[in-house]
Amino acid sequence: MCEDERHIGRRTLVVTGAAAALTLGSVTFASAADGETETRTIRGTLPTGSPDFVYVPVEVPSGVREIKVAYTYDRPAVPAGTPGNALDIGIFDERGTELGGEGFRGWSGGARSEFFIRADDATPGYVPGPVRAGTWSIALGPYTVAPQGLSYEITITLTYGEPGEVARPVYPPGRAMGRGRAWYRGDCHLHSWYSDGRRTPAEIGALARAAGLDFINTSEHNTHAAHAHWADVAGDDLLVLLGEEITTRNGHVVALGTDPGTFVDWRYRARDNRFGRFARRIRRAGGLVVPAHPHATCVGCGWRFGFGEADAVEVWNGPYTPDDEVALADWDSMLVASAREGRDWIPAMGNSDAHRDPDVVGSPQTVVLADDLTREAIQEGIRAGRSYIAESSKVSLDFTAVGGKGEHAGIGGRLRAAADTPVTVRLEVTGAPRCTVRFVTDEGVLFTSAPLPVAGSGVVEWRTTPAYAAYVRAELRHETAAGPLPGALAALTNPIFLGR
Repeated sequence: MCEDERHIGRRTLVVTGAAAALTLGSVTFASAADGETETRTIRGTLPTGSPDFVYVPVEVPSGVREIKVAYTYDRPAVPAGTPGNALDIGIFDERGTELGGEGFRGWSGGARSEFFIRADDATPGYVPGPVRAGTWSIALGPYTVAPQGLSYEITITLTYGEPGEVARPVYPPGRAMGRGRAWYRGDCHLHSWYSDGRRTPAEIGALARAAGLDFINTSEHNTHAAHAHWADVAGDDLLVLLGEEITTRNGHVVALGTDPGTFVDWRYRARDNRFGRFARRIRRAGGLVVPAHPHATCVGCGWRFGFGEADAVEVWNGPYTPDDEVALADWDSMLVASAREGRDWIPAMGNSDAHRDPDVVGSPQTVVLADDLTREAIQEGIRAGRSYIAESSKVSLDFTAVGGKGEHAGIGGRLRAAADTPVTVRLEVTGAPRCTVRFVTDEGVLFTSAPLPVAGSGVVEWRTTPAYAAYVRAELRHETAAGPLPGALAALTNPIFLGR
């Protein structure tokens, strides 16, 4: 065993962008006989103000069957309100650490204390494949650093021998047995044990079916390693889309329905002006760009990249909370601007972001009007805003607007009528007992119904004109327990636009 002390003294680290990184001195190994192992242990300390990423080069000789990395770091007590230590980890192979990820071989964030890679297998979150000779790089991500600094220890073990056989990945199909043009229910933000979740893909698939879902999207943090592990979960009754949750230090974005094996890098901040490049990467791979929980309060979760690249935005994430209310209000402000300036609008989505028990898969869920149960059809429905969000499969909506001469439009559509044309807005609801219906326009909430009956079904109508309302969207709210604030959402529609 070789031990190496590495301290980033007391010098100041100037961070000029999220791509700013520190590369330490190399860890070297000598070749050994088949079946033998070699281990190196290094220790170091990171101060506050460290770059977003610290790379530890590892010189890997030829003849290595497996690389294994384990790490620990200290967690000193800190004053209330002061971030403590949190250190993420991943690895890049001999192809390098260039932004874009050609050398990417895996990331577990802070979810695991060790991982391994070999040709025929790897720790969840890591990509199996040959351990080729060259300079590999362990990537440390000091997510937060306590005032006392962050002391770490990394142990690297190489096992020598013939590599195993590389398995050919099998991916889920891009089509399931649909019902033609119909409403399909999905949850597009889910985590398995391939990142920081605790459920297997099979367990998530069973929960998705129990929740009445027709489609799901995989969205592991900063890794595509799960893509090859969902084929057995998909079936005629469940479409499995593949994606990633790109977890930057300035917000998270879901890549929804990318081509199998697509990796999207996350090592940048808003000030680096690189998000557009990776949004285009998502689209070139056939995916949608969906900023996730844009007003979440966790460190690094708040969205800072703007919405110019967004195909949709997640306004409801898991159990409805105050940050979802802020996201909803922010989205509505964007709708107002779009309506008044005559530009494109961004549809809303809702997803569970389920990680482990008791997180509920499919609560909420996005219900999409699509031509079939295929990747392309579901994405087209989401992109067009032909969707609504429901807290569960018990809630169903039919939302329409009809003009005086029989003009008709549904969710995500436009009722083309003169400014003074009488318009009847109609919402038919099932599965929402004692909920209140609110019709929201560019002028705010212009109609609130009495609570629906205990049976949960009802029809609510409201009359307006395009001059009075540039768009109308519907909210179903649970009864308010106390105070002037509206109750938690039970459902939310994308808007119907009115006027020419």
